[in-house]
Amino acid sequence: MPLIEFTEAGLYCRAGGFYIDPWKPVDRAIITHAHSDHARYGSRWYLCHHLTLPLLRLRLGDIVAESIGWNEPLKIGDVTIRLHPAGHIIGSSQIRIEYKDEVWVFSGDYKTEDDGISGAFEPVKCHTFITESTFGLPLYRWQPQAALYQSIVDWTVATVADGLTPVITGYSLGKAQRILDCLSKTGLPVFVHGAIWNIQQALLSAGIPQPDVKRVQPDLPASTYKGAVIVAPPGADGSTWMRRFSPYRTANCSGWMQVRGNVRRRNADAGFALSDHADWQGLLSAVKATGAEQVYVTHGFQSAFSRYLTELGIAAAEVKTAYGTEEEEEAATTTEGDAA
Repeated sequence: MPLIEFTEAGLYCRAGGFYIDPWKPVDRAIITHAHSDHARYGSRWYLCHHLTLPLLRLRLGDIVAESIGWNEPLKIGDVTIRLHPAGHIIGSSQIRIEYKDEVWVFSGDYKTEDDGISGAFEPVKCHTFITESTFGLPLYRWQPQAALYQSIVDWTVATVADGLTPVITGYSLGKAQRILDCLSKTGLPVFVHGAIWNIQQALLSAGIPQPDVKRVQPDLPASTYKGAVIVAPPGADGSTWMRRFSPYRTANCSGWMQVRGNVRRRNADAGFALSDHADWQGLLSAVKATGAEQVYVTHGFQSAFSRYLTELGIAAAEVKTAYGTEEEEEAATTTEGDAA
């Protein structure tokens, strides 16, 4: 029997009696990070990293939850659990499971370039590795973060110089924190959507430093936003909420901006391929660094990526999960804050 089973409720470790990132309510859930496709309401008990806990409580409300640090061993029955940095968003973790000298690692979502705020991805040696494949095609190759940040800064400053308000969109949890880190280099005042404000306050309450921002308020005059930058979740674009910033330009930050045409389809003026997931080379390097004898590939381009790993001589198979539902995360981030 495999150490982790792929069930209708999620990834299940029978030896420990717990699930990892279950998509249905269970008794015991270990959570890699607080995005809505990996952290769902209804389970009786949750375990996550210390930095994920305030975000989990913000999103799931009154839950029974505990937290541990990275590389801090926890015994559940005869199974030893350790969390290791995934580099995806603040607090995101890979889950290492050891039982009778067998080691499995579930990556959750991850990226291999250190963004300076999410914790540097840590390759973990294992017998079996379960990896995402969100951008598991060769065309997805990210620019170094420093170069991408400079492009965002240049676009923002130029937009303000043209007398327009720059509105930059990205998911409120993860992407927004990187955008705000980037924008701190402009010296411009920054206003954020309520969903992003709530995330910032949760992080500040947990003692995690954040850039100085202000919340967009419905009673503030439109002139307040002149010469400032607005950061919002993607779902706010095109809504009545945006009218107060007119005239404005929009930019979308997403790995999908790597593909020509996606900027136009998003009705954005600009697009930046800023992703919280590993690109093609990052995925390959992460898999190889584990030394795993068996690899299971989850959400994304799992068929293409698992086939390529097989061609490299790595035993790989694709599995179906309920992860990678970006529409669900976008809906959550928009409804968490300002509605109008």
